[in-house]
Amino acid sequence: MKQSLRSFLTTIVFLITYLSYSQDNFTLSGTIIDSGSNETLIGVNIIFPALQTGTMTNEYGFYSISLPEGTYKMLISYLGYTTVTETIIFSEDKTVNYKLLESTESLNEVIIKQDIEKLNIKKPQMSVNALSISTIKQMPVVLGEVDIIKSITLLPGVTSAGEGSSGFNVRGGAADQNLILLDEATIFNSSHLFGFFSVFNPDAIKDIKLYKGGIPAKYGGRVSSVLDIYQKDGNSNEFHMNGGIGIVSSRLLAEGPIKKEKGSFLIAGRSSYAHLFLPLFDIDNIAYFYDLNAKLSYRLNDNNSIYLSGYFGRDVFNISDSFENTYGNTVVNFRWNHLFSDKLFSNMSAIYSDYYYGLNLNFVGFDWNSGIQNFNFKYDLKHYLSNNLKLEYGLNSIYYKFNPGDIKPSTESSGINPFKLTDKFAFENAIYIDAEHQVSDKLALSYGFRVSSFLRLGQDELNVYENDNPLIFNNDLQIYEKANPIGTEQSERTDIIKSFANIEPRFSLAYQLNEKSSIKASYNRMTQYLHLLSNTTSPTPLDIWTPSGKYAKPQLLDQVAVGYFRTFKDNLFSLEVESFYKKIQNRIDYVDGADLIANNAIEQVILNGRARAYGLEILFRKNEGKFKGWLAYTLSKSEQQTPGRNSNEAGINNGQWYDTPFDKTHDISLTASYEFNEKWTFGSNFIFQTGQPSTFPNGQYEYNGITIPNYEARNLSRLPTYHRLDLSATYNPNTNSKKQLKGEWVFSIYNLYNRRNAASINFGQNRITGQNEATRLAIFGVIPSVSYNFKF
Repeated sequence: MKQSLRSFLTTIVFLITYLSYSQDNFTLSGTIIDSGSNETLIGVNIIFPALQTGTMTNEYGFYSISLPEGTYKMLISYLGYTTVTETIIFSEDKTVNYKLLESTESLNEVIIKQDIEKLNIKKPQMSVNALSISTIKQMPVVLGEVDIIKSITLLPGVTSAGEGSSGFNVRGGAADQNLILLDEATIFNSSHLFGFFSVFNPDAIKDIKLYKGGIPAKYGGRVSSVLDIYQKDGNSNEFHMNGGIGIVSSRLLAEGPIKKEKGSFLIAGRSSYAHLFLPLFDIDNIAYFYDLNAKLSYRLNDNNSIYLSGYFGRDVFNISDSFENTYGNTVVNFRWNHLFSDKLFSNMSAIYSDYYYGLNLNFVGFDWNSGIQNFNFKYDLKHYLSNNLKLEYGLNSIYYKFNPGDIKPSTESSGINPFKLTDKFAFENAIYIDAEHQVSDKLALSYGFRVSSFLRLGQDELNVYENDNPLIFNNDLQIYEKANPIGTEQSERTDIIKSFANIEPRFSLAYQLNEKSSIKASYNRMTQYLHLLSNTTSPTPLDIWTPSGKYAKPQLLDQVAVGYFRTFKDNLFSLEVESFYKKIQNRIDYVDGADLIANNAIEQVILNGRARAYGLEILFRKNEGKFKGWLAYTLSKSEQQTPGRNSNEAGINNGQWYDTPFDKTHDISLTASYEFNEKWTFGSNFIFQTGQPSTFPNGQYEYNGITIPNYEARNLSRLPTYHRLDLSATYNPNTNSKKQLKGEWVFSIYNLYNRRNAASINFGQNRITGQNEATRLAIFGVIPSVSYNFKF
């Protein structure tokens, strides 16, 4: 690690020195904000047409560009805002801040030619999708609740983890292989009400980016994707409120200045209330959620800004006072932005994240608590060395505490003895550097690496096995059995049980064939040190995370992708075609009959295997006009192989490749919106997916009077094909009103033709006829909904 750190610092010094000669260039830098709220704007285009060059604002609205001495025309454009045209004289370094006016507030019609969702054929970044909140809010969704997670499943390479689930799978990867960040804080469970809603309040969200490949070196810790979400800062000019009232939930957001032009606050809350009406129907069960987003922003001076943001959410599920389940996330983040110069921008973050799961079983008399906590420190720098080379570098340290389970009696008479599964601790560190290099007018490169380490720290008790083998293969029965521990080890928290270190190179390029098309390629290696213990196909609240250690190795990903990108008719249409191949080492799987709940020796039921996925993704968009939308198609394969540890063992599925639960051969999504007039906007989604792989029984036998099913090879069968059509209509009655209170009605129909898509198929014996039968479980049929959104 010392050698890696030395190489890291040497690389930075060399690159900075190499480009320090550019004294003939002058730098224009500053911040771009919304004129009405002073909200910083992410991804604003700053373009110099004569030079065919430009830049974009970063996550905090900051931009910097260096050009030779001269006078140039500059365009600043951003979706939904008026385009600013200005002549800039480059004769000295300048700091200029800009305020953009929303196009809806302009007296004259403005045609926006640039779009943050539009691909940039010049940039080497690929396999990235950005969605604006305005686009997401036009999509029809279940129960009328706008959902960020369900919206990204309409993109190529992204599929739902299951009907009614807010988990998602990217390029054939598992849900736990996605890094989900809210203001840089890790979200471990993204669902409300067991997947009916996601934890992200759309009113409080400013920017969304999904990285499927070519992932920058500043991200690490997961091997499938990164979903990076930023909250709004709040309005530092005026006090405003907005919200929505729906059938099952409502939301309210308030924002305003702490000190005008300098500081702001934002607070947003949501809650469901359908459970309040259940007693009217003599239903004792209760299910509801609530969450709270908050943020304080303050600009100390031109070079320093601080932010304090947080999220708190809880779900409560109760069945007749005999079963109560509570779970949710808590995150707090303090950030400090500092501008060292017009070319060097830094951000420091101190983050706390906690996922809690609590279960009260009154009918058996015990409480269960589990969760994961982490304390995260990040320091990132962005160095705009020249117009052709930009550097990002920094460090990241995370301390983890894992609570796999703590069982306590709920009453003194329950007869339950307290039982605590062994807590686990770990420390993850990383340093990184990334360069974005415009080599020529046609060729652009992005390259860098991340050096990560993981230290599994001491714990109160660790099982010791003969020959370090916690799992024994029974040759006679051809099954795996748990090995009995020969003892236990105890260690101090400062001890290191196991350590890992990995170098993760990243590389991507873009070669511009002409003004309208380019080809791109990327390679990235990533490491995941955490494992989600779950043998279900989608995330559940009871999922328990465990760190790599003596018996579980970290997952290692290698992914390559190539693509062709093109625009048509002055960017009216765009086409993205990508092909990818990725392989993952040390992907754990579970032996047949594995029990994961309250298991203090999880190493006794897991085997290390490998996974691979490959496919073709096509995204065709119409970017402008009253009718907009996209068609996404993915053809892919996702497989896993878990061979035996030696030639005598069968492994899983006899060591053969088998489909993962996330394999969807065909995935088609059609999304469209049509602005009929100033008052009416219509939206629609159509989704078609190959059925999810499943394992079905193929026979049965009797033993001592007990009927025992015999199952086919793992994931050999599939659920029926999934498809549905959703429609929505948004009515805005006050388009020309000067009233402060403005509102809109949103009508939607989810699953218009009432397709009973199978979430699962269960097999059993009919108690009346005695015949075996299969039962399809369908969560949603047709669901109409209406909601009212307002702001003032």
